[in-house]
Amino acid sequence: MKSALRTLIAAVALAAFGFAPRARAAETIKLGVENGPHAEIAELVKKIVAKQGIDLKVFEISDYAQENPALAAGDLDINSFQHQPYLDQQVKDRGYPIVSVARTIVFPIGLYSKKVKSLDQLPKGARIAIPNDPTNGGRGLLLLQSKGLIKLKPGSGLSPTPGDIAQNPKKLKIIEADAAQLPHLLPDVDAAIINTNYAIQGKLDPAKDAIARESADSPYVNVLVVRKADQEKPWVKKLVAAYHSAEVKSWILKKYPGVVVPGF
Repeated sequence: MKSALRTLIAAVALAAFGFAPRARAAETIKLGVENGPHAEIAELVKKIVAKQGIDLKVFEISDYAQENPALAAGDLDINSFQHQPYLDQQVKDRGYPIVSVARTIVFPIGLYSKKVKSLDQLPKGARIAIPNDPTNGGRGLLLLQSKGLIKLKPGSGLSPTPGDIAQNPKKLKIIEADAAQLPHLLPDVDAAIINTNYAIQGKLDPAKDAIARESADSPYVNVLVVRKADQEKPWVKKLVAAYHSAEVKSWILKKYPGVVVPGF
């Protein structure tokens, strides 16, 4: 009894002098995202990991070209905006010490047209616009190949260029243009390969308006990326588990049916 009383008195004394035990401070993690679905998913993940002692700060970055430099420099701890082929090219070209740790979502790229309703209606010599960057332009050409419109040279990989077209039975004319401008160019061409985010911004419904789309098992699934030095840290595992949770998957399927596909 006396021992218990002494323990209680000691605890009161510690509290009086400001030495009472404190709740463990949340671990702050800075996440860079592209606006739109990436940012919305991040806000849901933020709520999930808050229960696990992580204070996730979400930064929407309009210029995605700044995301990897910011991560490599330590201004961000993790980012969510890019697919694996883009990351691979960035690491190859710039030597960033960053690595993917999990798959997230797929935005199936699509072929859109204001002039025809189906692929078989494309006329001989049709003008097809594709993104002018190597990754998404190549992605567009691979889509055309998957639909039997062209055939690429063996070994073209995931970033083929128009120069890699080996067979073009319909004599399609490939026009390269800035990806963000393709929805605006759509009335001036027979069809255009448009990224999902730009299609949505251009008031197109990817699930209804595309006359051809990538399959869900696209190699262009988006990924979570961290610095190599951090990839085994506990907070990374917690974030990955939150992104891959049933709650997040269900939310994606309800919010973006047929537009955004879970890649996990």
